[in-house]
Amino acid sequence: MSSGNHWDGTEHPTRIEVHSVDAIPPSERHGRLASLGAVWFVSNLNPTAMAIGIVVLGSGGTLFWGLAAMILGSATGTVFMALHSTQGPHLGLPQMIQSRAQFGSLGAAATVLIIAFVNYLAYNTMDAILVSDAVNALTGLSVGSGYVLAAAIAAGIALFGYDMIHKVNRILVAPSLCVMVVLTVGVFTHRDASLALLNPGPFDVAAFTTAFVITAGFQLGWAPYVSDYSRYLPADTSSRKLFWWTYIPSASSAIWVFVIGALAQVETGAQTPVAAFIGAGDAFHPGAGRVVLCGLLITLLVVMAINQYGGSLTMLSIADSFAPIESTRKNRAVAIFAMALMVWAIAHTVGASRFNEFYGLALVYLAYAFTPWTAINLTDYFIVRRGNYAVHDLLDPGGGIYGRWNWRGIVVYGLTLVIMAPFMVTSQFIGLLAQQINNIDLSLPVGLVAGTLLYLAASKVRRSGANPAPEACRRPEPRSVSPSS
Repeated sequence: MSSGNHWDGTEHPTRIEVHSVDAIPPSERHGRLASLGAVWFVSNLNPTAMAIGIVVLGSGGTLFWGLAAMILGSATGTVFMALHSTQGPHLGLPQMIQSRAQFGSLGAAATVLIIAFVNYLAYNTMDAILVSDAVNALTGLSVGSGYVLAAAIAAGIALFGYDMIHKVNRILVAPSLCVMVVLTVGVFTHRDASLALLNPGPFDVAAFTTAFVITAGFQLGWAPYVSDYSRYLPADTSSRKLFWWTYIPSASSAIWVFVIGALAQVETGAQTPVAAFIGAGDAFHPGAGRVVLCGLLITLLVVMAINQYGGSLTMLSIADSFAPIESTRKNRAVAIFAMALMVWAIAHTVGASRFNEFYGLALVYLAYAFTPWTAINLTDYFIVRRGNYAVHDLLDPGGGIYGRWNWRGIVVYGLTLVIMAPFMVTSQFIGLLAQQINNIDLSLPVGLVAGTLLYLAASKVRRSGANPAPEACRRPEPRSVSPSS
């Protein structure tokens, strides 16, 4: 695939990015870990993430135990996200292209890439609904007009690409912190939240595990494209440092906003996230709610841009699996525009009145869908192949040494979902085994263990392409890549 015009290895946020699904050459590697940390810290400081707290409280249980579940779920889900992040500098590839090693070029397109794209659509739909509601509250513009304006801004940021996203997030760190401080003080202005925290109440195991799945699933939702934002870093970037520069910013900001979202709902009694945030800001100082909402809206636009950027790469990855796609600005622009149209259609259908219901269901089902993939991908990368991949074969639509269909990964993915199903708990379906243990959702830990063991067993049966020649890989000397390396 053609990579078009090359950069000189330094950041150029005002240039439109050329690269899409191709590998980033060593000469164009640049950036700092602190910049990556800013991306993952700011990315969670937005109304969509805060709404998690409102959704969790709606699933039952007390405030105290809901917060405990959110903290544990965030801390757990971010581990897997950060492990995926370490793959970026090593391979220089988008996350989903790397999945061709486990599923084959067409197998990945027909399974994990489709699921990843659905993930982008779901999250950007939720972003779009909140953006439209926020713009309407601030300006009086219609919901439709608000979305068009927001989508245009987000698409522009996404089109400029990697460097622009990093630059904008660095700029937003300080303002985002100020907004969060205002909200934090605001939710503790009244006594309702404090009293609720001092009274844990009964421990509802089912509600606790549901909250855990929702919050862990939110963080796991970053996993399919987390390495897209680390692939420009130099290939010799420390995996240990990269892990922590992803984990700490993302986990800390996620826990912070989840807690504040829940407390805001308790304090204001508002039924929509936007109303809750305005109420919490006004509790800090009359009129501050609209200022707070403006700040949250700006960060939400950046999150929309991140989703449009990653979603466009996934669309191009799917198309590239069937026929080579040139890495051009035009193709990226077309993909970004197409995704924006699809998100508008879905958001218009769902509407603000069904936001909480749609959000909760999307988070749970996406967590189910990505758990087997995470287990397979990380096991393949860290244990089976030990970071040793033939990059040019991963970029070959014919699959190269990895083939067009890798039934090992596909079968393990399907079997893992089958094993998880009896432990799932949703409003539409409760698994048979979950029913026997008081509707406790154990699907995530069961899926992670089952996916890992099944893939290891399958890898011993057939090791074709597991260890390509060192000269075929990006690094001359294959090595095990882990957070401790």
